[in-house]
Amino acid sequence: MILQVCFRAIVGLLLGATGLIIGSSIDSRISGLEFIPWNFTIATIGLLLGSILVPYAIIIPIQKLKQLPASSITLGITGLLVGLLTAALLTVSLGRIPGTAGVAVPIIASLALGALGIILFMNRQDLLIFNLSSSFSGSKSGHSSRNLILLDTSAIIDGRITDVAETGFLTGILGVPQFILNELQHIADSSDPLRRTRGRRGLEVLHKLRDDSDLTIEIIDRDVRPGVDVDGTLVQTAREMGAAILTTDYNLNRVAGLQGVSVLNVNDLANALKPVVLPGEEMPIKVIQEGREPGQGVGFLDDGTMVVIESGRRFINSHLDVAVTRILQTTAGRIIFAQPKTEGR
Repeated sequence: MILQVCFRAIVGLLLGATGLIIGSSIDSRISGLEFIPWNFTIATIGLLLGSILVPYAIIIPIQKLKQLPASSITLGITGLLVGLLTAALLTVSLGRIPGTAGVAVPIIASLALGALGIILFMNRQDLLIFNLSSSFSGSKSGHSSRNLILLDTSAIIDGRITDVAETGFLTGILGVPQFILNELQHIADSSDPLRRTRGRRGLEVLHKLRDDSDLTIEIIDRDVRPGVDVDGTLVQTAREMGAAILTTDYNLNRVAGLQGVSVLNVNDLANALKPVVLPGEEMPIKVIQEGREPGQGVGFLDDGTMVVIESGRRFINSHLDVAVTRILQTTAGRIIFAQPKTEGR
């Protein structure tokens, strides 16, 4: 609050003094309207404008700048300098324009090119930062962009990534974009107990990955882009950085695949590691419930695979041996169809 008052006072006084100087100049040149106190009038207007416009011209932009990551501010300043340098080079020829245009055109060019430099550099910050960081990391540690795997919120909350990491099958760097971390924190602070539990579980998984695994965990300084949701920003970031995405989200899997981004789906890995069952093979199973079709019974293997037993309804809550007839692979997992071999016991 004190800072705002000081800014208002300083800028108001500066504009008031400027108005006083302009008013004195006008007063000395105009002889027909002596009854108007130009000094006082324009100085008062400058003072009022300075006090009113300070929040919009200084305080609010400073608050916005505080919310931006350091990389965005650095690239914005770099873009401004590049734009002003380009304008300075053009001023050599633009300054030769006679009259008032020779002064106005270079100023307008400097403002326009400076703003254009800021916009271009900040809009392409992901690509620029990655190219810069990859050149340094490539020369120092030999890591390539193909070794980077971005974690999705669903994969973090799922938690199975910690088990996979402990086996040593994952290599490279696990990247957690800042917007994914913000989403996890938002879920952990939710008023809904279930969402709050899921969010806290995700944060615990990240801590466990950092402390107990040999993988490198990096927080990537990225924010959600205006008009783009979290999943869309994750796909764009992965595409620009040449990274893969680790997820359990089926829809994100399809969208990323359509945009040429490599996807590591934990569910696909779990399905691939399920025991192979061939038609004609026998297995013991307990019938748990009815199936969709009349007379069917349903049981489950230890890994969660559904087994549909034809004519197995009468064996509900009983154990029996079944023979596999066929196997159906779906996006949700594997379904085994079987026929009873023995009576329930």
